[in-house]
Amino acid sequence: MSAEPVFFEEVLDALTGSVSGEFGRLMSSVHRGGLKVWFDEPHREHYETQLMRTDGGIVLEVGFHCEHPKVGLNEAAIAPLAAGESAWRASLGDEPVLGEFLGRSTWRRISECWEAPEPDDIDAAIEVAERLGDYIRALEPLRRAGATGVR
Repeated sequence: MSAEPVFFEEVLDALTGSVSGEFGRLMSSVHRGGLKVWFDEPHREHYETQLMRTDGGIVLEVGFHCEHPKVGLNEAAIAPLAAGESAWRASLGDEPVLGEFLGRSTWRRISECWEAPEPDDIDAAIEVAERLGDYIRALEPLRRAGATGVR
């Protein structure tokens, strides 16, 4: 899949309809290879779907990221989610990985990787939006309950 912002705009359209108003105003940024969404400023902690290059080729990552400049801030931000892992695993399953960000050891993630879809696959865009919505509904209540003031 080439980096097609149109695909990620379709994901955003579908996602907006599925989580509209649930956690406040959904803010977003569609970039060349993905989509970020968040509810609070700044957006160092956000939900994202993006194309990533791995040893096996290009994959589509779907999930949540903590991208503060210091590892300690990322650890603090993800701590409530790590503590509530059994709760989010009940709805997200075994696929998500809780740990270091792919290719950046100071950042943290809860995410999974899929085979990259074709850029004009509307069904795939809807499926990605549904899964990103699953992450938001599973993780956002835990983030809010365990807010550390790091945001």
